[in-house]
Amino acid sequence: MSDVPVVRTQNLTKRFGQFTALDDLTIQVNRGRILGFIGPNGAGKTTTIKILVGLSRPTAGEATIAGVDCVRDARRIRRLVGYMPDIFGSYDNMRVHEYLDFFAAAYKVRRKVRRRRVPEIMELTGTTHMRDLFVETLSHGMKQRVGIARTLVHDPEVLILDEPANGLDPTARIEMRQILLRLAEMGKTLIVTSHILPELSRICDMVAIITHGKLRAFGDLQDIMRRVRQRRTMEVQLVSADNLQATAELIRKLLGPDTTVTTSEHEAMVRFETDRDDQDMPRILTHLLAKKLDVAQFREVVQDLEDAFLSVTKDPDALQEAQQPSA
Repeated sequence: MSDVPVVRTQNLTKRFGQFTALDDLTIQVNRGRILGFIGPNGAGKTTTIKILVGLSRPTAGEATIAGVDCVRDARRIRRLVGYMPDIFGSYDNMRVHEYLDFFAAAYKVRRKVRRRRVPEIMELTGTTHMRDLFVETLSHGMKQRVGIARTLVHDPEVLILDEPANGLDPTARIEMRQILLRLAEMGKTLIVTSHILPELSRICDMVAIITHGKLRAFGDLQDIMRRVRQRRTMEVQLVSADNLQATAELIRKLLGPDTTVTTSEHEAMVRFETDRDDQDMPRILTHLLAKKLDVAQFREVVQDLEDAFLSVTKDPDALQEAQQPSA
């Protein structure tokens, strides 16, 4: 990763008549970063992507990739970007290596370069063993790998991947994840959309959450998740359920009567929400142990990307302070 900004949008807006599909989007993504671009259907993700790849003109604002304007120089943008839509076609009676060579030629990659480049890409994406198979006969997971390979034939700086893990089985998802992380290590900048948020959180180090055309959250993944939930959830695992109520009452006494405390007799678990910081947690644990309440574990429930997404979509104002661009 580097501090070199590659993808920039500034006050990007797109209207269709009276309908605003994209409203004042401002983000920046540096080289070697993976941005998880998420939002419900109709949020504005596809509109943003079309502008970035030079297929649509914004109503206002600007977008650049590697300093090249996505509107004024769309031809150069197509050389800088590798775009993989969620659904892409294949050609009958074309083998995998022919398919990749065809697209490389379409990007005007010289034949001599293609002879070296196509095998390298197949090695990188794990498609070498598919070399002589017909594309239309491949499984969905194999086609997704070929789709990644196709986006790389002209050696773009930025990859925009729309739902690359959609429909993949767990093994194929792991393999896809490894490919994307490897590409980021090589210095490629990735923008990835996905509805499989747990999987996306395993690869992205940045996240942008968009709803109704407006950016609701943008920044480092961990920072976004921390800001979404100002109140943390803690769990107290007891050896048995005998002291559940005593533990819950002590926690309320320590943190105040308005503290949300729940108990689970089946799990012998007490859960509570608090806005106290890390310095207060040892003090709470010390009080519990002093009362001989047989605490087996005392831990924080780690929030995931799905929690962040649901929080922001339900309460768009939950992350106002997290919208400041972070590279």
